[in-house]
Amino acid sequence: MNFLDLAKKRYSVRKYTDQAVSEDSMTQILEAGRVAPTAANKQPYHIIAVRSKEGLSKIAKTGNIHGAPLAFIVCANASETWVRPFDGKNLADVDATIVTTHMLMQATQLELGSLWVCFFDPSVIKKEFALPDGFEPLNILAVGHSNEEPLSPDRHDQTRKSKEQTVTFA
Repeated sequence: MNFLDLAKKRYSVRKYTDQAVSEDSMTQILEAGRVAPTAANKQPYHIIAVRSKEGLSKIAKTGNIHGAPLAFIVCANASETWVRPFDGKNLADVDATIVTTHMLMQATQLELGSLWVCFFDPSVIKKEFALPDGFEPLNILAVGHSNEEPLSPDRHDQTRKSKEQTVTFA
């Protein structure tokens, strides 16, 4: 499957089966995150792979992963990343987002459902997972076997802005 077909196939899953994600699939998803590009190759991220009932219940204290059997908490350390010298823009959040995107697309390629969760209280995640100072949880990626009817890959013509609305040629 080419990349554009894969990207169109991906959708947010909010209902999962009880089937566990295999060790091999989890490893492939983590590898996709590991090879993601980061600014100046600083790699200021840390991923917490959560699959125990205890760990998943910790996430449930602040974020809804809709019963997914696996979640990845993608954190960034702003003190370890590249900072653009012209305006001081710290790219830790951008780097963590690229990592999350790679993982999400790998899950899709493996025929797994996923949901990108940003609606959570970072202070709860920091406390529950005893994150060291400097580590900010930015994204939670829920992953599992979908228990939903897949959305049509052709839906983007109706659900996305047109290229004319989002692209300027200069």
